[in-house]
Amino acid sequence: MLARREHSRLELERKLAPFTGNTGEIAELLDDFERRGWLSEHRVVEQVLASRRRRFGAQRIAHELREKGLSDAAIAGARVQLKESELETARAVWTKKFGVLPVNARDQARQMRFLQGRGFSLDIIRRLLRDIE
Repeated sequence: MLARREHSRLELERKLAPFTGNTGEIAELLDDFERRGWLSEHRVVEQVLASRRRRFGAQRIAHELREKGLSDAAIAGARVQLKESELETARAVWTKKFGVLPVNARDQARQMRFLQGRGFSLDIIRRLLRDIE
């Protein structure tokens, strides 16, 4: 499993649970993996950021990291990295999907909902649409 992509501790616990009835064995195994450097929370964060940051906003990526069971400190560090380029990412996503200014309030609401669904904050979306105008 670790040869294909990085996994968080929680993900591996969930995947290995059906193969044993003893959760203590899994915890010992994962502790050993961490000692050997095979399991790293930092590498999981890096991989998720590398694969998601061009398409999604900080909120959605932070939610995904939280679901993977990563620590609050790791998520906070990722948010700091994402905030630096979030406006540019939102602009690229908006340009690829729409590329033209909304002509009325309905179009603007539709574009805003799309960007919110991608995990961009309302402040970033408003700033983006204001800058484009």
